[in-house]
Amino acid sequence: MKINVIHSLTDSFESHAQQTEGGVEFWLARDLQHLLGYSEWRNFTAVISKAKTACEVSDHAISDHFVDVNKMVDLGSGSQREIDDIMLTRYACYLIAQNGDPKKQEIAFAQTYFAVQTRKAELIEQRLLEAERVSARKKLSATEKELSEVIYEQTGGNQNFALIRSKGDQALFGKTTQAMKAHWKVPDNRPLADFVPTIILKAKDFATEITIFNARQHQMDSEGDISQEHVTNNQAVRNTLLERGIRPEHLPAAEDVKRVERRIATADKKSLKNPDPLDA
Repeated sequence: MKINVIHSLTDSFESHAQQTEGGVEFWLARDLQHLLGYSEWRNFTAVISKAKTACEVSDHAISDHFVDVNKMVDLGSGSQREIDDIMLTRYACYLIAQNGDPKKQEIAFAQTYFAVQTRKAELIEQRLLEAERVSARKKLSATEKELSEVIYEQTGGNQNFALIRSKGDQALFGKTTQAMKAHWKVPDNRPLADFVPTIILKAKDFATEITIFNARQHQMDSEGDISQEHVTNNQAVRNTLLERGIRPEHLPAAEDVKRVERRIATADKKSLKNPDPLDA
């Protein structure tokens, strides 16, 4: 395929056919029909039907990606007529391209185009989830540091902070910190929190924030009182998780957050040289 044809098709897909409503991108099937080289709507709807089947087989809701709409078109007489159309997500377009006639130059292009664009979206989503976990880990570190300071300010010492945190883990996981480290194969010299899934990092942080608030609000001046408060809060958070079908100790360990941080930092450096997420 000649480079000028590729540029032309790319421009057509991104500038002319792609639309946005409420911040959500979509394509209209009638526009996509011509971009993919189909002159007859009847023939194109057959491809759409195959794409819908593929969508359902892949456990995606058809209604999330193929939305029936009506639109008015101009007739030669100057009047208008209402016709059926379909709003398509990027994923729907990808499925249509995969089920189209591969002998068509436009289909061959679209198969690659939407596959690449879909992969870009997946990589961006993955990057956002990783950044969220790194942020949650940093937030927990800051909150635990604040709890340590509260213990020192109100009791005159914080030498038992690690014990208090461990009791919180026991209440949250139903197992000791050491037992969870063994379960998740966490190195002895690394904090358990570096291998905790994002949702549990946030759960630990929330319980610790409550402990800080109540320790200050009730002027707790003994480590015993603060320790019991921390256990109670972690138990409450655990109960909430269990009610929602989440058992913390049964979740798989997450990737070492330090490794994730290094990967993000490396990707950020690369993105300064090449903004394409596929090459990051």
